[in-house]
Amino acid sequence: MSAAAQATVPRRGRKAAASREEVVKAATHKYLRGQRVDVQGIAADLGLGRSTVYRWFGSREELIAEVLERVTKRLLDEARAEARGEGAAKLLDTFDRFNRALVAAPALRTFVDRERGAAVRIITSGTGMVQRRNVEMITEVIEDEVRAGRYNPPVDPATLGYAIVRLAEAFIFNESATGLSDSVDRLREVEAALLR
Repeated sequence: MSAAAQATVPRRGRKAAASREEVVKAATHKYLRGQRVDVQGIAADLGLGRSTVYRWFGSREELIAEVLERVTKRLLDEARAEARGEGAAKLLDTFDRFNRALVAAPALRTFVDRERGAAVRIITSGTGMVQRRNVEMITEVIEDEVRAGRYNPPVDPATLGYAIVRLAEAFIFNESATGLSDSVDRLREVEAALLR
């Protein structure tokens, strides 16, 4: 059957009571309030079947990853807007503000404290959406300074972006049970050396 013919065939089953976006919003609402992101509860609240949510996201971890990606982007956007200087100084200020915002985020701390294994896996997995999007966002920040002629990176921006993200993961998430402010101060020093 052709694609055009398939498009005219009515779909079986009923129309979803809520959209994929509404699921993300509901999950984000729970996450930001320090509540567990419970797929069954969200599905029930929205009048959806749990299988619909899993069809859209694949797993609970992928739903959480999408929530984290959106929340993280907001924190990075705020850090960029507040950062001072230009070139390496602006990049360092942006990344330092961003890292401190991550450490200070109550929802993230609650999530890591409550579900440490899953949280670290979701955030730091090389095959996951969160790390990939973080690298893309950090690389974009670097590339903006390069395009403006204010920064000449020591390596290509994508490699530098990857290194910045992996450093932050190592300092912030692998030491989340210890003094986070000390970790962020040390992270700033290493990022300063890396950014030159």
